[in-house]
Amino acid sequence: MNKSCFFVDKRSTPTFKVVGVLGGVMTSGQLKILGLAGEYRASSKSGMLVNEALRLAELHGAEVHFWDLAENPLPFVGEEGCWSHPNVKAFQEMLTTCDAFFLSSPEYHGTMSGVMKNTMDWMYDKHVGGKVFGLMSTLGGVTNANTLNHMRIALRWLHGWPVPEQLAVGHVKEAFDDDGQLVDESLKERLESLVKAVMDASMKLRASL
Repeated sequence: MNKSCFFVDKRSTPTFKVVGVLGGVMTSGQLKILGLAGEYRASSKSGMLVNEALRLAELHGAEVHFWDLAENPLPFVGEEGCWSHPNVKAFQEMLTTCDAFFLSSPEYHGTMSGVMKNTMDWMYDKHVGGKVFGLMSTLGGVTNANTLNHMRIALRWLHGWPVPEQLAVGHVKEAFDDDGQLVDESLKERLESLVKAVMDASMKLRASL
């Protein structure tokens, strides 16, 4: 199995199915969800949080993918050769084919990481407009909504639809166990609510097409 992609066939759990057309791409069957972290390693705290959200979505029948920036780095927007970089093309093609997205960024100096911002800078309305987002952040200290709010502002310009549910995980160094799962039961419940909201909203938007 490719480290950056995960697939599932869960016959014992309900499958969220959609049929519709968006941006010239027909989607039918499972919801397809992409996870993006504002850090370079899947083992980072933001990577762990995104992958836990993907695991929950997988249990509900979604086809899930994680874009691993360590394996497929995106160039800085504006650097020489960036516009024709093969990873940019592959990334934007993946965005186009997905129904929904989970984003998680660490908070640096009161806002999202540069890695997260650069990742979002490669998104355009034609790739993600009208699609659903679930937003998460990780913090070394107490929780706040700065990073989440800033990601919402960026998505507004992209015509994305972030769900009202969101999750900020403070004191993140102590937040996960050795298996990469959240320790705090209330955070687990909020993450499950976030995942459900993203999948429910994706179904409703697709049904309206």
